[in-house]
Amino acid sequence: MFSDISGDDYQKPQEIESLCTNCGKNGITRILLTRIPHYKEVILMSFNCEDCGYQNNEIQSGGQIQEKGIIIEVHLTTERDLSRQVVKSDYASITVPEIDLEIPSLSQKGEITTVEGILSRTMAGLGQDQAVRKHMDPDGYEKIEKFMAEIQSLLKLEKDFKLIIDDPSGNSHIENPHLPAADPGRMEKHYQRTNAQNHKLGIYTEEEINSDKPIEDNDELTAEKLEEEVLHFATNCPSCGAPAQTNMKITNIPFFKEVVIMATVCDTCDVKTNEVKSGGGIEPKGKRITLTVTDKSDLNRDVLKSETCDLKIPELEFEMGGAALGGRFTTLEGLLNNMLDEIEQNSFWGGGDGAAPDVAEKMKKFKARLKECIEGDLEFTLVLDDPAGNSYLQNLYAPDPDPGMLIEEYERTFEQNDDLGINDMKVENYQQDS
Repeated sequence: MFSDISGDDYQKPQEIESLCTNCGKNGITRILLTRIPHYKEVILMSFNCEDCGYQNNEIQSGGQIQEKGIIIEVHLTTERDLSRQVVKSDYASITVPEIDLEIPSLSQKGEITTVEGILSRTMAGLGQDQAVRKHMDPDGYEKIEKFMAEIQSLLKLEKDFKLIIDDPSGNSHIENPHLPAADPGRMEKHYQRTNAQNHKLGIYTEEEINSDKPIEDNDELTAEKLEEEVLHFATNCPSCGAPAQTNMKITNIPFFKEVVIMATVCDTCDVKTNEVKSGGGIEPKGKRITLTVTDKSDLNRDVLKSETCDLKIPELEFEMGGAALGGRFTTLEGLLNNMLDEIEQNSFWGGGDGAAPDVAEKMKKFKARLKECIEGDLEFTLVLDDPAGNSYLQNLYAPDPDPGMLIEEYERTFEQNDDLGINDMKVENYQQDS
């Protein structure tokens, strides 16, 4: 259904006759299902009324709702910050604390814009009826004029300010112009949605859907049964949506723990995916594994990266959050290739026409150095930082210590416990049990 944007293969949009909300007559809505390079599937809609000239354009995410909501906070200080690209879904709310500005969710359609575009659009909306308001409501007119002046001061960067996006669907994003390095002015946090937020997104549990019917207890599969066989589940392909099969197996990694490996193969589009989850729950402490890669043989080490594990390569000034790659069980070389593929294919600002010239040049140099690491031509340090303690890197000298690898355990912060879904009571009980 969704095809890549391409100048060679033009996809004609669908045209539907629909009602004009401005004059009540019929206009034409054009709908295009497409895939934006380095981002995701989107639905582009454009309405035009030939009778009154009214036009309306909007964008909606064509992908799935993410497992967690997301809060992104950026500190804006320079003119370059105003041109940060922003992907905003329908469900995202936007806040600027310095001027008490809040744009509620569902009040504006989803769009791809910039920080400057968000503020400019807000000013245009506030000033739309000012001419009438000046005579009908002078007091309201003065208050809005004063507020618009505050927005204008932010656009002129007369003072620093923060912009915060809170999106329960997890489908919003703000550009990091410092890629591949971490953004010192940007904070990103994932959170579990409340029931009210799930309902707003149209997500209900089976208990809620069948509230008038008794919930049937299903026989649970024990770990012993799972270890004896490979289980098969009917699913849909994450790429093309066609029916596919997911295979699941529980296995034990020597000198580590029990893990669950899931793999999906699509016979329609030949896409193959794999995911690994820990079978032992969250560890009492976080774990940080640091490996100094000095020889090409190090690239053959087995790696288990959980979905909560962050990746860092200090020599490249590179950081990648755990959610970017999900859970993986592969080799170190395979993990580096996964990182490169993720940057080139699924990162909206990983390159191509969507990236600013300065970011594109940085990414070109970064990818060249990362390829040197993959080929074993460059010594580097890999850091696996997992607050849940569920990641693993093969020790070639096991059961003796590995001279090239350092494993550190640390106490989690309150924010890390919150991200893992552990409240204060659970943490206290867990530490007592440990």
